[in-house]
Amino acid sequence: MSKLAVVRVRSGINARETVKKTLSLLRLTRVNHCVVVDDDPSTLGMLKMAKDYITWGEIEPETLEHLLRKRGRLSGNRRLTDEFVKSKTKFSGIKELAVAMCAGKAEFEDVPGLKRVFRLHPPRKGYRSTKRPVGDFGDLGYRGGRINELIMRMA
Repeated sequence: MSKLAVVRVRSGINARETVKKTLSLLRLTRVNHCVVVDDDPSTLGMLKMAKDYITWGEIEPETLEHLLRKRGRLSGNRRLTDEFVKSKTKFSGIKELAVAMCAGKAEFEDVPGLKRVFRLHPPRKGYRSTKRPVGDFGDLGYRGGRINELIMRMA
């Protein structure tokens, strides 16, 4: 099962209550927050409901490794390190953990205390448009593999 990276692009001001609830269930409470979720029908339904506030696509292992190294946080706002992963899990480091996560062989729960939300910067060189969908020269909705470029600009 592949993983999807979801980034919140717009705030929830004047949004419907169902959309606000969906964003909170996805753990996307603030703009420029990112979560990694499973690619299953129930999650896709949630993403389609909030499509006017988020962007998402399939994440690659290299991008997930970069996210875990730069923005991965443990409880107490401590950084995620190779030593922590090696001592607390069966994986030898963050790279092996990221590959296993993308392949569906590992989950966030396998690393004790790992937070599921990545707090990112706004993208370097900015968004194209936060009010238009990806196909219409914007940044909202499904973008496929191009989510990796956006995350690398934000991390």
